[in-house]
Amino acid sequence: MSWLSIFKLELKAILSNPVVVLTIFGGVVFYSFLYPLPYAKQVPNQQSITVVNLDKSQVSFDLERMVDATPQVHIVERVHSIVQAKQQFLDGDVRGILVIPEHFYKDLLLGKSPTLSFAGDASYFLVYGTIVEGLAQAGGTLAAKAKVTRFLMEGEPLVSASQHHSAIKVNMKPTFNTTGGYVNYVVPAVFVLILQQTLIMGVGLVGASLAEERKKQRANSPSLHHHSQSHYSQDHCSQGKPSSTAGLESWRRLLARVVCFSGFYYILGAYYFGWSFDYYSVARLAHPLQLFIFVTPFLLAACMVGVVLGMLVPRRELVTVVVLMSSMPLIFSAGFIWPLEMIPTPLIWLSNLFPSTPAIQGLLQLNQMGADFSQVTPQYFLLIGQIILWALLVYVLRRKQAS
Repeated sequence: MSWLSIFKLELKAILSNPVVVLTIFGGVVFYSFLYPLPYAKQVPNQQSITVVNLDKSQVSFDLERMVDATPQVHIVERVHSIVQAKQQFLDGDVRGILVIPEHFYKDLLLGKSPTLSFAGDASYFLVYGTIVEGLAQAGGTLAAKAKVTRFLMEGEPLVSASQHHSAIKVNMKPTFNTTGGYVNYVVPAVFVLILQQTLIMGVGLVGASLAEERKKQRANSPSLHHHSQSHYSQDHCSQGKPSSTAGLESWRRLLARVVCFSGFYYILGAYYFGWSFDYYSVARLAHPLQLFIFVTPFLLAACMVGVVLGMLVPRRELVTVVVLMSSMPLIFSAGFIWPLEMIPTPLIWLSNLFPSTPAIQGLLQLNQMGADFSQVTPQYFLLIGQIILWALLVYVLRRKQAS
C-alpha cells in the first residue's frame, strides 16, 4: 500500500469518527471561549463589604468615602455592631468587613496608630486579595493625610510635608503580567494543557476504536482469530499478507496517524497562540519559528502518549476518563500555579514524564517572558527524551500484543 493510500486511510479513520472530530476540533474551539469566560474582566473589582463605624467622627466618615472610592471594594451596608456584620458575612450578603475602632480620630490626634480591622472571604484568593488591597490602599491614604497634617502643624511647608510623609516610595510595575489579571496569568498555560489532553484523547480514541474493531472481527471470524497473531496486520487492513509485511504496514499506519494528528494540531496551536491570544490581549513575545520548533516535540510526545493509552485501555470510553482524571494533577504540578520548589520531588519526576510539564514551562518563558530559545533548551530536550521514551513503550506493547 502506498503512503498516499495509508494517509487517506488514517484521515478517514479520524474524520469519520464523530467522537474524535468533536474532541479535537469542537473541544479545542469550545474551550478557547469557555475557560477564559469567567475571568474576562481580568481582576475582581467592586467587591461588596459592610462597615462597622464605632467612632462616628468626621475622619472616620472620610475613611468610608475613601474606601468606597477605590475600584476594588464597594460599601453596600453600614451596621452598628460587629455581630450584625458577621451575620451578613456568613449569610453571603457581603464579601468583607471593615471595622473602624472607637476613639479612631482621637488616637490620630494623639499621634498613636489606631488599628483598622479587615475581614474577607479567604476561600476565594482573588476576592480576598482584592478586598484587602482596596482597604489597605484607603487606610494608607488616610494615614499619609494624617502625617502631612501633623507636619503642617509643626510648621513644615506643604511641598516638603507631602514628599516626606513616607520614608520610601513604592513603584510597582508588573513585569510579565502587565495587567495583573487572571486571564494573562493562567490562560497561556491552560491552553497548552488543553492541546495536550485533547490530542491524547483523539489519538487514544482512534487507536482504541481500531482495537475494538479487530476484536469484533476476531470474534466473528475464527480463521482470522487463528492467524491474527502471526500472519496479519494489527490494523485489520492487511489481511492475507505475510507477518513481516503486515507488521511494516502497521507501523506505517501508526506513523501516518501521528503525522495527521500533528498536522491538525499545528493549525489548532496556531489558533490558540495566535488569534486567541490576540483576542484576550495575552502577550506574544516569541517568534513564530521558535514556537514551531518548540511545539513539534511537544505534539509528537503527546501523540505517543495517546497511542500508548489507546493500546492499554480495554474500552475506548476509558480514554476520556483517564485523560480527564489526569488533568488537575498535571496542571497543579506544572510549576505556574504552585512553585516547583514547594512540590515534592517525586511528583516533579512523575509530572516530567508527560509533555505538558516542560511544554508549559518552556512556552511561558518563550512567549510570555521573552526568553531566548537557548534558555528553554532543558525543556526542549526533555520533550525529545519523552518522544523516545513513549515510542519505546509503544514498541514494547506492540511486540507484546503481536506475540
